[in-house]
Amino acid sequence: MTFSFVFRPRLVDALRGYGRDRLMGDLGAGLTVGIVALPLAMAFAIASGLKPEAGLWTAIIAGFVISALGGSNVQIGGPAGAFIVIVYSIVERYGLPNLLISTACAGVLLFAMGLLRLGRLVRYVPVSIVIGFTNGIAVLIALSQIKDWLGLDIAKMPADFFAQLKVIGANLHSFNPYAFALCSVCVVGLFVWPRLWGGRTPLPQALTDTPFVRQAIVVNARIPGPVVALVTLSLAAWYFKLPVETIGTRFGSIPQGLPVFELPAFSWETVKLLVTPTITIALLGAIESLLCARVADQLTTLPKHDPNQELMAQGAANMLVPFFGGMPATGTIARTVTNVRSGGTSPVAGIVHAATLLTIVLAAAPLALHVPLSVLAGILLFVAWNMGEWHEFRDLRKYSTHYRMLMLGTFFLTVVFDLTVAVQVGLLLACALFIRRMSGLFSVEAVPSADVAEVRFKLYGSLFFGAVAKIDEVVQAVENGPAGPVVVLDTLHLVHMDTSGLDALRQLLKAVQLRGGRLRLDYLQAQPQEVLARAGFLVELAA
Repeated sequence: MTFSFVFRPRLVDALRGYGRDRLMGDLGAGLTVGIVALPLAMAFAIASGLKPEAGLWTAIIAGFVISALGGSNVQIGGPAGAFIVIVYSIVERYGLPNLLISTACAGVLLFAMGLLRLGRLVRYVPVSIVIGFTNGIAVLIALSQIKDWLGLDIAKMPADFFAQLKVIGANLHSFNPYAFALCSVCVVGLFVWPRLWGGRTPLPQALTDTPFVRQAIVVNARIPGPVVALVTLSLAAWYFKLPVETIGTRFGSIPQGLPVFELPAFSWETVKLLVTPTITIALLGAIESLLCARVADQLTTLPKHDPNQELMAQGAANMLVPFFGGMPATGTIARTVTNVRSGGTSPVAGIVHAATLLTIVLAAAPLALHVPLSVLAGILLFVAWNMGEWHEFRDLRKYSTHYRMLMLGTFFLTVVFDLTVAVQVGLLLACALFIRRMSGLFSVEAVPSADVAEVRFKLYGSLFFGAVAKIDEVVQAVENGPAGPVVVLDTLHLVHMDTSGLDALRQLLKAVQLRGGRLRLDYLQAQPQEVLARAGFLVELAA
């Protein structure tokens, strides 16, 4: 088997036959997604314990790189809600410089995964685990925003779930009704806005018959809800001089110029200490980006994404953004879906989205100082609600006990401990349950024989390490039976065997020979026959 390096961004193929109509569609979609990404990028960074510009420059740089080098036509990359809990925990435990090192090392891992064509392996993660940790992360994101929702006077929130509850409970006396009102109005508005203009709650007929109103409905339907909430509520807070915390009061000014390229302090000793956060970022980035790309594939008729190219693009982006003070980046479902629905058909839309954000940051960064943190909290609460697959809890009774154990176990471990523990334990539990289920599919059946000196058994399924104990039934039958038996194993329905199964057959052969008999295998299938022949077992049988 030969290995060949394949690096072919989807942009190369998308530009073939690229015409004016597609360009106009991509420009419109890119502008829309860029505006949507503005509040989300700031909110994700602040919730992660970073400055808002970290999220903005991650969205700009990573968004450009992922679109330019990625394997999807429509995927939009940048900071994601799924990283909030992980990044906050890493910053608190290891510090910001080590977050940058972990992100860069995770980028190397992601690129290597794509280079080695491991993109499809992510699909082997059980959907129950994915839903469990996604719902768990959504709960933790919502919990992390209670401080700004209630306007509590808390200098720094801990990362631990129970510690957060304790700190919130101890500071309820500092409740700020203005912050609570802004956040609540924001959340309600985000739910109502698309329904107001989407036709599900139509306006009175007398109004919609007016051309001006019809045009206004068309225009308003295209304006993203988070942008409306950010602008209107920030203006309200500024105009009425509401006593709420803003980006300016907490972080000061947002730099208006380009970020400075800076190498974090790097050493091999530091890298060895950061193995766990590095693997966590890489694993979550791979799962999130490829799941997002699969969702995008279902929404369009465009060519399916290349998972390996996508991982290499994600890796390149995460290797680059730490040198500009950025945070981990991955594919983002909300912005990708917005891109598709706005008419984006090629990676050009993602590049335009990055350029739009860059223009806004360079031209209007000072205006962000007036954004209330309670408004960003409202946007994140809305993101957390949309992120969770809450109907899965209601539908649990429809699934097997194995599914329920995996999903609920991963969910509670994510909430109470962290994502790393949840995924590790979830995968181990999934493997254990899979082995148990597969071992249950293997069976040994005694078959009557006309020859009294002959003992016959039929084997069904896969004889692997999880099922070899069932061969003990045959061994016991031989040991307790008459001397000199002829033991016949009908292997017509034995479809697979591993080395543990081979060892079990050797133990059976030994027991038969000790009783002065012989062992015969009938109707061997290709895979078991190959294993037995390679190990020399067929020669032992014939001896």
